[in-house]
Amino acid sequence: MPSLTTALREIVLQLALLIVTLAAVELLLRLADLRELREGYRQGSYLAYRYDAELGWSSVPNAVGTFTGSRTIHVQNNSLGMRDIEHKGPRRPTVLFLGDSFVWGYDVEANERFTELLRTELPGLNIVNAGVSGYGTDQEYLFLNRIWSTFQPDVVVLIFCVMNDRIDNSLNMTDGGHYKPYLARDIDGNFHFAGQPVPKSRYTYFAENRLVKNLWLARAAVTGYVHWRYPEISVPDPTERLVMMMKELVESRGAKFLVGVQYHDQQLEAYLQAQKIRYTSFEGADSYERDGSHWTPKGHVLVAKRLKDLLFETGAIKVAEPSP
Repeated sequence: MPSLTTALREIVLQLALLIVTLAAVELLLRLADLRELREGYRQGSYLAYRYDAELGWSSVPNAVGTFTGSRTIHVQNNSLGMRDIEHKGPRRPTVLFLGDSFVWGYDVEANERFTELLRTELPGLNIVNAGVSGYGTDQEYLFLNRIWSTFQPDVVVLIFCVMNDRIDNSLNMTDGGHYKPYLARDIDGNFHFAGQPVPKSRYTYFAENRLVKNLWLARAAVTGYVHWRYPEISVPDPTERLVMMMKELVESRGAKFLVGVQYHDQQLEAYLQAQKIRYTSFEGADSYERDGSHWTPKGHVLVAKRLKDLLFETGAIKVAEPSP
C-alpha cells in the first residue's frame, strides 16, 4: 500500500496540474478575447447601464463617459438616468420622444441630436429625450408608463427603428445577450408582458461579482449557465399591437400620439393609416455606413425638420411653426 507521504505527494501533484491547466485555459481565453466574454457592450466603449428587473436595463443617473461607435462621442446622463438636460422650471407644453439608439443619439454629440435642434427652434416647448439604446417598442411602452408622472407630456412621439424594432419586439433578449421583457399572447388571445422579472444577463454578473469580473474562466462558466437556464424565446411579431397599446395609453391620459418611422415600412405605415395615427418618415436622412447606420448630424437636421412639420401639421402643439 502507498504510504501517506506518497498519497499526499500524488494529491499535490494533481492539484498542481489542475492549477496549471486552469491557468493555461484562463490565458487562452484572455488571448482569444471572445466577444461573449467581454465585460462591456463593446471593448473600448462606454455605456452606463444597470440591471432593471422590469425593463431589462436602464441608464445610470448622472453617469459621464465616452462611447465609440462610428465616432467617439461624450455621454452625460441627467439625474433620472436619461441622456438629456435636467427638466426644471415652470410647466410648459411638453413633447416627449421615445425610441432606441436613434433617439438616444448614437454616433452624435448631444447638441447634434434632433431633440436639441427642436429645443432651439421651439423654445416655448419642453422637449424630452427619452431614448434608450437597444430598447424595443415593448420596453419603450413600459418606460413611458414609468416616467409619465414625472413629465406628464402633452405629446408623445414614438420613433420606430425599421432595422431592428420588429426583431427586438419578437424576442426575450437582444443579439448581444441582454434579456428583456416581451409581449406574449395567452391561449385566450389576451396580451400580457412576460419575462418579468427579467433574468440577469451575463454582463450583470461580470459587473457585480468580483470573481466573475476578474476570471475569464468564471465568465465562461456563467455565460454557459445563463444561456442554458434562460434560452432565447421567440414570439410572433407584436409590433402593431404594441403601437396600439401605446396610443391607447397616451390618449387615455389626454395627450396626443404621433409616430416617426426611420424609413418607409409598408406594413407599419398601412397600419398607422388604418388607425388614423399621424406619422412621418425620415427616408433620406443621412446615416453612417456602418455600426447600425445611425443618423449623422446632417441626418438629425432632416429628422428635426420633418418632426417640426409633423407637430405643426397635426396641430399637436399650438406653439409649433412650419419649417421654412
